[in-house]
Amino acid sequence: MPFFDPGDDPGSSFPELLRRIGLTPVVTGDRGSVDVPHATTCVALRFADGVVMAGDRRATSGNLISHRSMEKVVQADSHSGVAIAGAAGPAMEMIRLFQLQLEHYEKVEGSLLSLEGKANQLSMMVRGNLPAAMQGLVVVPLFAGYDLRRQQGRLWAYDVTGGRYEEREYIATGSGSLHASTVIKVGFRSDMSRDDAINLAARSLWEAADADSATGGPDALRGIYPIVATVTADGWQPIGDDELATRFEAIASEVRAR
Repeated sequence: MPFFDPGDDPGSSFPELLRRIGLTPVVTGDRGSVDVPHATTCVALRFADGVVMAGDRRATSGNLISHRSMEKVVQADSHSGVAIAGAAGPAMEMIRLFQLQLEHYEKVEGSLLSLEGKANQLSMMVRGNLPAAMQGLVVVPLFAGYDLRRQQGRLWAYDVTGGRYEEREYIATGSGSLHASTVIKVGFRSDMSRDDAINLAARSLWEAADADSATGGPDALRGIYPIVATVTADGWQPIGDDELATRFEAIASEVRAR
């Protein structure tokens, strides 16, 4: 067994021990690294009749914009949705597999999986991605939906280890999450109407895009607007671009006046 001087002890780190005794190469800089597309900033919040989910459309590879119209907020089934941040490729694959599993359960059992069961299923999928996450391909989704049993909207956040955490009011993830969640925190009310909740989600993405270069704001020139959807007792309902254009123009007018 190797011996180390007190000042050279690698401590409890096994990778550092291997490096000290020469069993792993020392890699400096970022040689061999690959900039994969990353999805950013998504939010979800509760309102009186359910939940609103929203996400910007930009995906970045390092300092480059790799996609301008990525869909980060996706319908999972009739009464739930997923929003993703992190490595875009693994995230989209995870969402497609999650949708397939929910559809398979419904066909086999003849009924929908409970909303909490869906949250647990997604948690196991995030946990299964941990080896890839340790190599930099991190996927951190949000899950939200309308619980038909409790008759209310519910929200879940996740970490890279698959831990799931139910939130009572709102959640945000991605590089602009700090700015987005601050806006929602200031404007959130538990009894908000659908219109107020959509406006608050839109405002949070506007402010995130204004402060975070990886978050894309509304692009009126190309007709690209964030993905926004509500989930209520009536199911998943996406908000059309025409309606979003009107809402974002109202925000822009307010900012110009200010």
